[in-house]
Amino acid sequence: MGLLDSMLGSVVSQALGGGQQGGGGQAALIQAVIGMLMGGNNQGGGAAAGGLGGLLEQFQRGGLGDVASSWVSTGQNMPVSADQLSNVLGSDVIGQLARSAGMDQGAAAGALTQILPQLIDGLTPNGQLPQQGADLGSLLPQILGGLLKR
Repeated sequence: MGLLDSMLGSVVSQALGGGQQGGGGQAALIQAVIGMLMGGNNQGGGAAAGGLGGLLEQFQRGGLGDVASSWVSTGQNMPVSADQLSNVLGSDVIGQLARSAGMDQGAAAGALTQILPQLIDGLTPNGQLPQQGADLGSLLPQILGGLLKR
């Protein structure tokens, strides 16, 4: 996992203009979420275990399949609340992401309401999940550029 963390850190740093000082906890949270979506964070099961596809299945099972589907589709992204995210992902996943970002769980869940829809939308530019083995890393600089400008 160290190589993936290093690569993600480098991409996040470049998107922030050479340093993470402007993004703080948000940059670290984005890095942790990308690691989860790319399947690099498999300990603990749940949404993290299956990468992007597993996360979308978790939303389906949690009754928010239509919300997650809107993030994949080419149309408008439906909003999600911090409580909804916590219910779908579970406090263990939110806690793990929060610890990775040096944030408390409430702040992380709140930030994820903005970050997660945009990341999933960016990772599915044609309105469908990438095929197995697709190079998601090639999409990251463009996605991160949009996220970190906020």
